[in-house]
Amino acid sequence: MGKGKFPGMGGNMGSMMKQMQKMQKKMEEMQKQLEEAEVEASAGGGAVTCRVNGKKEILSIKIDESVVDPEDVEMLEDLVMAAINEALRNAEEMMTKEMSKLTGGMNIPGLS
Repeated sequence: MGKGKFPGMGGNMGSMMKQMQKMQKKMEEMQKQLEEAEVEASAGGGAVTCRVNGKKEILSIKIDESVVDPEDVEMLEDLVMAAINEALRNAEEMMTKEMSKLTGGMNIPGLS
């Protein structure tokens, strides 16, 4: 029999808590790295390119001058929106994929 609040578990409980703390620290470090990582997406065959970070902040938008047509502003707006949405999806996918490597596929609330 073990000692303390968890009879029968002995030192296993303390060891398990240390492992959990290590994993939490690794997850925090990885999340910080992922927030600083950048992903890019484009629309219109590269006419509009958007770069975002893991915090889903837009870092840059590049627009090829060939799609800047005062007669068709709506098309340009659609291309910008498509590039941004794709970049945000890519950032979310990157975060989910990298976190699942660390958690072994376990879904841990608040870590996405």
